Amino acid sequence: MQSYHRRLLTVITEAALESTLVRDLDQLNAHGYTITDARGKGNRGVRDAGWEASSNIRIEVVCDAETAEAIASYLQKHYYADYAMILFMSDIDVLRPTKF
Repeated sequence: MQSYHRRLLTVITEAALESTLVRDLDQLNAHGYTITDARGKGNRGVRDAGWEASSNIRIEVVCDAETAEAIASYLQKHYYADYAMILFMSDIDVLRPTKF
């Protein structure tokens, strides 16, 4: 089985940013992404999705390292100061490299 190296960028942030972030990801050359609802607790308190203002999303982007770095840098610069957002990256292997 042949595998190929890619980077997984995970963004956890406020659900209110979803449509804006989707536009950003498209402009920053993400070929695709997965968005799911997320709940948890952090330094800004419990985010339990009890109402829209307290709901979070998790966005996952599989891409090359250069694209992941560009997206992460852009999001840090434009959103970190004003929104609850965390980013993390992992090195992964994929089996269908043309998808990413």
